[in-house]
Amino acid sequence: MDNRQDTNIAVELALLVALATLWGGSYTFIKLGVATIPPVTLIAARTTIAGLLLLAIMWARGIRMPTDAATWQRFAFQAVLNSVIPWTLIASGERHVDASLATILNSAGPIFTFLLTAIVTRHEATTARKLFGVVAGMAGILLIVGVDAFRGICIGSGLVAEAAIVAATVCYACAAIFGRSFKGLDPMAPAAGSLLAGAAVLMPASLVLEQPWTLSPSLSSVLALLALAVFSTATAFAIYFRLIKTLGSVGTTAQAYLRVPIGVAISVAFLGETLSQTAWIGLACVVLGVAAMTIPARRPAVAKPS
Repeated sequence: MDNRQDTNIAVELALLVALATLWGGSYTFIKLGVATIPPVTLIAARTTIAGLLLLAIMWARGIRMPTDAATWQRFAFQAVLNSVIPWTLIASGERHVDASLATILNSAGPIFTFLLTAIVTRHEATTARKLFGVVAGMAGILLIVGVDAFRGICIGSGLVAEAAIVAATVCYACAAIFGRSFKGLDPMAPAAGSLLAGAAVLMPASLVLEQPWTLSPSLSSVLALLALAVFSTATAFAIYFRLIKTLGSVGTTAQAYLRVPIGVAISVAFLGETLSQTAWIGLACVVLGVAAMTIPARRPAVAKPS
């Protein structure tokens, strides 16, 4: 039984790392995309492509989408919290700030989720290990960003863009908690349903606000959009909803700490952005925080009666 439990933990942590990588890379994809594609149109295309892709995968697997109105209302609410508002805010913000800074600002999701679960919903235990994980993770983020970067958030010219990205983080925290209401469904269903519901809102908005037929996007923006939709959205969403069931909302959003060094590294490699000299120490703190918040504590073995 212990070996099976260890295997299950290893699988969930591997999925957590995969999710962190897919979402860490999304900030670079967004930065490349918004260079020639406006934010609402970019996110509308992202949700539409990813939603249809997940729907096709469900059809191939023989999984049917729910048809009742109540479930689709929940899909629509999840879409507002997890894609329509936050993705549009992040895409708008990345027109004015670096992808690496967006990655870091958006990594505070576990903090808001932790506070919401501890104060409002109380559906997860507030343990010393989770408190330690929050502190260790935030210490790592402080080291990675550097004091000067945080000072710049307060007085920099990109204040509105940075505030928009932080607001997106609060939406993510709410979405992580609300995502637990989809327990009876295959993980693909809420992923596809919320994306399609989001597309239904964003596509008309794109047509009215940005007239996409007048655009001339570059090849790099189009490729970034496709990577964003297929890998950082469709694939990531399927993983995300599974982890909500297995690790819980706080544990799942802890991937935000892990995606900080991953997202920054991708930005450095492909966009030429810079990384703090204290990043290695910060990375160690981040990994420690993720482990503390996501690895379940072992229960003491119970002796069997002879």
